[in-house]
Amino acid sequence: MIILKNKISKNELKSEYAGIFETMIKGVADVKNEIIAIDAEMHADLEAYLIEEGSAQEDLWGFNLYIEKKDEEFIEYTSLINIRPHQNNKSMEISDPAIKEKVKQAVHRWIA
Repeated sequence: MIILKNKISKNELKSEYAGIFETMIKGVADVKNEIIAIDAEMHADLEAYLIEEGSAQEDLWGFNLYIEKKDEEFIEYTSLINIRPHQNNKSMEISDPAIKEKVKQAVHRWIA
């Protein structure tokens, strides 16, 4: 697991972090602080890691990166940690377009 501190390319993403699932990398974005954690078997592990580092759970949203896909198919906004009826998100997919956009911005801030 790693919280990205420097911007990386998609090629670096593939070569350094595609070990567990080969073509997909799980991630969690802190939409308030615009940071992302990647590279774990479960989104919940990344969520716990970010909370340990000071993030608030309500700001954390899970996603998957499909390293072989381009543009809109690169990011999938689905994770078990996204099921939050108390935040009006009742499914695994992020339903709020504004939150999806914040996740996308955080990903593109750290991955070129």
